[in-house]
Amino acid sequence: MPDGGHVCTEDTLRDLVEVVGLPEDALPRRLSQLVAPFCRHSALVMLAADVGGGHRKGVGDDAFVESVSYLDLDELRRTLAPGTTTRGSLRVAGVDVDTLQVVSRNGAVLVLASDPAVPAQDETVLQLWNIVALRVQELADVASPDYLTLARSSSGERMEALTELADEYSTTLESVLAALRSTGLDDRAARGTATALAVEGLVHLRTASDRVRTATEEPVTTAFERLRDDLRPLVRYRDLDVQFVEPPVDGRPLPSEVAHGARAVVRGLILALIDRPDVARVRVRWGCDGMNLLIDLRDDGPGDLVESSTQLGLVRQRVQALQGSLAVEATPGWGTEVSIVIPLDPPRPSGNPAGWDLRPREVEVLRLLASGRRNQTIADELGISENTVKFHVARIYRALGVTTRAAATARFHSEVGASAP
Repeated sequence: MPDGGHVCTEDTLRDLVEVVGLPEDALPRRLSQLVAPFCRHSALVMLAADVGGGHRKGVGDDAFVESVSYLDLDELRRTLAPGTTTRGSLRVAGVDVDTLQVVSRNGAVLVLASDPAVPAQDETVLQLWNIVALRVQELADVASPDYLTLARSSSGERMEALTELADEYSTTLESVLAALRSTGLDDRAARGTATALAVEGLVHLRTASDRVRTATEEPVTTAFERLRDDLRPLVRYRDLDVQFVEPPVDGRPLPSEVAHGARAVVRGLILALIDRPDVARVRVRWGCDGMNLLIDLRDDGPGDLVESSTQLGLVRQRVQALQGSLAVEATPGWGTEVSIVIPLDPPRPSGNPAGWDLRPREVEVLRLLASGRRNQTIADELGISENTVKFHVARIYRALGVTTRAAATARFHSEVGASAP
């Protein structure tokens, strides 16, 4: 690869234009080629606000890509200031690997397994990543809101599976502790050693569980601050004064898909208002009542925006995908207020999806699958074999036109939520 003395040229700009126009699956490899002249590296891992809500993607050395987890990237996103770079090391297969860690202005994370022997142009990499990350976010903003339904359903499934796993292992370890502490055991030294090991394992499991929960949640104040960062480039060169009312600092943390979706909703609202010459000021306020995220947006326009307005079409679809509600109150001559309520917890499936060619047993399997149960657990609960469950799942996939559990879960939640009274 070229050395660190490479400078931006027309070829670099041409390559950048190509990169921002690529589909998401092709982005990591082409991005790696784009930044290579400015930072020699063997692998690249990224976490951006894409239509999946922020999935980890990577290319290059497999050991590095597989070792840099979502939790690692999320921790960098939380600890590094937006629009900055830093040098650090990550441990891969027992070896410390030098890295360039980059956080864009909108909070997207890029980590490069860099070559310390070759000078790098960190600032150039940052600016290229700023442009690419912003483009990825824009694609998410205009994408079909179906991805929010999938992210919400997948999150519920993931967290339920995590809770089930944690409870299972906690119960096991607590039982071991109870047995080892029994006065019926004579070998005190062995009992003491085993007890210490079991306690250590229990603490480790709970710490890991807490870390995963933290990574899948976002403090409401942090989510609101990121919203401000998101809106800054949108209004920088527009004659629109956006005022922010700070949320309470003690509000309940937001699930990651709610925080991501809520920011997309507000960005959509601002985009709907930004080019209206009769709107000069917009006030944005977030709140939390413990069960819901409350979004209030008020403008100083003529008060002619109605709930059925086509300008609110995509915003309304995003809110519905998050199982939320939207209300518009317009006062002629005084402006419009848009109020949005988004539940923090995904709904539990309870209805029966209509219009699908499913037998009663298959509906039972689908309900359990959509609530996060594994095949063996489904088999145990229904009193059938695991192979029978697999047969039912395959037929459910065909009936729903999907190929994965996450897609089937999202489809089920979407249909049940839409048909619920």
